[in-house]
Amino acid sequence: MTTTPIKPQLTFEQFLENLPDAEGRYEFVNGEITRILPTRRHETIAELITDLMKNEVKRLNLNYFVSGRIMIRTFRKDGKEQGRYPDVSVVDKTIWLANPRAYSALTEPLQLAVEIVSTNWEDDYIDKQDEYQRLGILEYWIVDYLAVGSRDILGNPKQPSIMVCLLDENGVYQTNLYQGKDKIVSRTFPELTLTVEQILAA
Repeated sequence: MTTTPIKPQLTFEQFLENLPDAEGRYEFVNGEITRILPTRRHETIAELITDLMKNEVKRLNLNYFVSGRIMIRTFRKDGKEQGRYPDVSVVDKTIWLANPRAYSALTEPLQLAVEIVSTNWEDDYIDKQDEYQRLGILEYWIVDYLAVGSRDILGNPKQPSIMVCLLDENGVYQTNLYQGKDKIVSRTFPELTLTVEQILAA
């Protein structure tokens, strides 16, 4: 996935007012409107995870809304607003339905966010992880199907991995790394039966 800056140094409100009319996904990063251009493989994995989570919501009648089209407002360490667009978002349905006419970014924390890692892996492993923790997103999946993260994270030799970050009682992410035939353990979907291999086979 590559990103292309569109317009520099806007405020967050200006970003929402000046989103391009062209189809596509856009984030607000460091004062700029940035277009997200995912690869087909990226989209395939995101759609698979979305479908699996939607099925769990329906099967267990959970009070969640699952979508790949939710923008959220986050904050950098310096307090500046960002506009993020997770590949998969799981939000409390009560929160989602509370303001059905809203077009602006969601300001409440998601229950779960999924990011599919691309070549700019630091965005997902460092920047977004910090912003999502600060916002209070309870569960954050980092799906590194290209194994582009550092060896410190993925091991040596590196291999495709999924990292699940769970917010603890102190508001800090505790992370678990899953690879190969490992079953992914999700706090949001505890009955989900899914391995890393199954996701990567999509």
